[in-house]
Amino acid sequence: RAVDFYHHWKEDIADMAEMGFTTFRFGTCWSRIFPTGLEDDPNQEGLDFYEAVVDELNAHGIAPLITICHDEMPMGLVDAYNGWGGRETIDCYVRYAKALFERLGDKVPLWLTFNEPNAIRGVCMMGIKDQCWPTYWQAIHHIAVASSKVVKLGHEMCPGAKFSTMFAMSAYYPASPRPADVWARYERRREQYMIIDAMAGGGYPNFAEKVWHDFGADVQMEPGDEELLATYPLDFVSFSYYCSALIGEDSPYRLIGGATNTYCDEKTPWSWAIDPLGLRHTLNELYDRYHKPLFVIENGMGAIDQMEEDGSVHDQYRIEYLSKHLGAIQDAICIDHVDCIGYTMWGNIDLVSRSTGEMAKRYGFIYVDMDDKGNGTLRRSRKDSFYWFKKACESNGADLTT
Repeated sequence: RAVDFYHHWKEDIADMAEMGFTTFRFGTCWSRIFPTGLEDDPNQEGLDFYEAVVDELNAHGIAPLITICHDEMPMGLVDAYNGWGGRETIDCYVRYAKALFERLGDKVPLWLTFNEPNAIRGVCMMGIKDQCWPTYWQAIHHIAVASSKVVKLGHEMCPGAKFSTMFAMSAYYPASPRPADVWARYERRREQYMIIDAMAGGGYPNFAEKVWHDFGADVQMEPGDEELLATYPLDFVSFSYYCSALIGEDSPYRLIGGATNTYCDEKTPWSWAIDPLGLRHTLNELYDRYHKPLFVIENGMGAIDQMEEDGSVHDQYRIEYLSKHLGAIQDAICIDHVDCIGYTMWGNIDLVSRSTGEMAKRYGFIYVDMDDKGNGTLRRSRKDSFYWFKKACESNGADLTT
């Protein structure tokens, strides 16, 4: 049930409109459209629901931004093809995207083909049963090919629409000035870059073979794959940013993650370093490399919010976090001349945290009465940050005072 957007979407969209949202990012659920992923025809009831949501957004002047695949997959594809481990899943995904474009293509200006492919692992997110690194990298190649196929199809079916993929991009710093730590950080960042390179930069970089070798992977391609990646890259680069981390020679992390940045004085209750300058750094890093418009798709602060007896929630800590991070984006745009075209906060209403499976880890402008056990009325209540963000929107970001 989670926070039951399915039965509260009109109320939630009205709240977004009151705050001044000009876009809302949400994900369609693959299994709502193709329950097993193997059907020839889509489930019309699922498409009806999403069309109603899209129409309501447009009626309020809020541009829909749809993530086609957000860390989920029909179980039928897991059983039949080992999820993205099997190349057959590509055609199933293209069929799913085509059904969305046919119904919603003239109503949705922005699409994300995938969510954080550089951070997803395992059965739930990729459908991979064995969860080994060689299969992961083969699956990533299948995802990259699928993305390019859908970008091609989307440009044909949805003239004027723009396409991206959202990548996880915490700021990474060397754990120390030791050359070995600096090199370790550089290598970790390149592991992320090569996925973005493949999907947005026109193909795999020169160091791809080394990365695959380091992970024990032997990625198999079919004729035409590299030409497809080169011809149909993403139109813009979008990413999530929450914190910064330290990477050292002895870091146990692979691909994503790192040690808590001890050089940041402030941290969330989940020990994520609060580092707004790291967001400016990341924006510049990405723009220097890709020279494409950027979109900050996820940014926010998971915190333990306390509702008062009168229904209010005083989340000044979230206001401070957002003010500093929006200010960092302003600096990147106005001082560094980075082409950042948008920002969507994670998430506008409280929701179950993917990383920890908790309701207690709250992100929203709107408090939802629900606990970690699924108990609650689902009643929506506005936090102080709701009114602060409304003021920020009304000033088009000119007033970020806290």
